Amino acid sequence: MTLHTILLAVGPDDNDRAEELAEAVVEVGKPAGAEVVIAHVFTESEFRRAAERLDFDDDLADPNEVAKRHQTVRTMTDLFDEAGIDYTIRGEVGDHAEEIVELAEKVGADRVIVGGRKRSPTGKAVFGSTAQSVMLDAPCPVTFVRGPDME
Repeated sequence: MTLHTILLAVGPDDNDRAEELAEAVVEVGKPAGAEVVIAHVFTESEFRRAAERLDFDDDLADPNEVAKRHQTVRTMTDLFDEAGIDYTIRGEVGDHAEEIVELAEKVGADRVIVGGRKRSPTGKAVFGSTAQSVMLDAPCPVTFVRGPDME
């Protein structure tokens, strides 16, 4: 399977694993010459908080622009620039898993890379798992990058 497009899904808890996610993309994307779409998905409340923190006018804030200025995304783009990886940045607002799957379909992703952490079965049942939903519903293979264990 040839990789043309990799969707790197980034969320509010990915700052601690930004380098690991970027390294996973470089590892599979660079040899294939794949383009990367960095997708930062915000819920409505996360988007409002991020826009306010970044001094955007709440009513005029563009999800793409907020995503471009988000620290996690900037960390990743610095690493991609060093590695010579082509990328675009997309900001989306909505349910994390649904937006990731929808965007994977829109951009024709050949691979989705998503981060997460180990959770107990009870933790998954109570809090849900974005990564699990993406793995089950994505239109292409999904690579899971495990972050620090937390509960």
